[in-house]
Amino acid sequence: MLVELTNGLTAMGHQVVILMPLGGDVSYTVHSTLLRTDYTLLRETDFPNADVIVSNFYTTVPIAEAASQNGKGVHVRLSLCYEPLFLPENEKSFPSYHTTANLVVLSQWQQDLIELNHGITGSIVPVGISAAFRNMNIRHRLQEPLNITAILRKEENGFSWHREQSYLVQQLDNVKANLPHVNINFISPPDEFYSSPSLQAMKASGKYRFFTPQNDAELCYHYNCADIFVSSSSFDTGSLPGLEAMRCGAALASVYSGGNLEYARHEENCLLSYRYENRLASDVARLVMDHSLRSRLAQKGEADSAAWTWENSVKKMEEAIRRILSGTPAPQTPKTTRFRKLSSYWGGKG
Repeated sequence: MLVELTNGLTAMGHQVVILMPLGGDVSYTVHSTLLRTDYTLLRETDFPNADVIVSNFYTTVPIAEAASQNGKGVHVRLSLCYEPLFLPENEKSFPSYHTTANLVVLSQWQQDLIELNHGITGSIVPVGISAAFRNMNIRHRLQEPLNITAILRKEENGFSWHREQSYLVQQLDNVKANLPHVNINFISPPDEFYSSPSLQAMKASGKYRFFTPQNDAELCYHYNCADIFVSSSSFDTGSLPGLEAMRCGAALASVYSGGNLEYARHEENCLLSYRYENRLASDVARLVMDHSLRSRLAQKGEADSAAWTWENSVKKMEEAIRRILSGTPAPQTPKTTRFRKLSSYWGGKG
């Protein structure tokens, strides 16, 4: 998302400089100016003068604030995730949200969460979908069993517990045990798969197919081969994979993760369950057995996903920055409306 936003702002004519320490990896095509330092840690003196300094992770907040205090620009925090919920050092990441009131978040759920914990209302800049993702209409030509697909990330030395991957595998194993004719597929980033003994052992078991797409074009193809896409993450600020899969024509079965409520509506464009309901396997099995439901939800999901573009995200980011520089408060949906909206997604009242 950071690359999409910076590339988009650059295309709009803004001068964007990405400051990176020595040895930092660049995994995407960057159109903005990339400024590498001579050290492995960023220092206040590394920051050029700017109108705005954007921090994007709790470890970059203190140094960005120091540069701002030295007159190098207004400090705006772009919170791509709410770190205290799932990362170590929450004794550092939690108070880091008290550093600046200038905040950008990805979803209404994240806005509510940070406002509740810190009293700060962030401007919402939603996730988007690359134009590389589309429905290629190839499922009927594959001549394969019905494909159930999910993303698995490397767990060794990482922080992926919130993705509930053990639960995901267990639930899909249950589906396979009761519906043996289906394929269970997992998508993993190549560098993570080839450095993960656990993922490689899963593939060696022969129970699952693994795909390691090198780019968005390959990822789009695998989404298009999926009849059902499954997401088990219990909290995400944006939850992009489910949205991308919907754009590619897959029916979505997902656990509620907070941020995915921005686009996921139970029984309307997906099947959605709270984690405590332990219903993911039964929702997937329901989609397997009910072709008309699967088709209806996939078509609605694809149609709804069209509104989620990176162009819109970049526009919202520019608007948020201009609003912050002008001193205008971030717009906020009334809480009563938000809670009514949440309950209505689950068939509740009021």
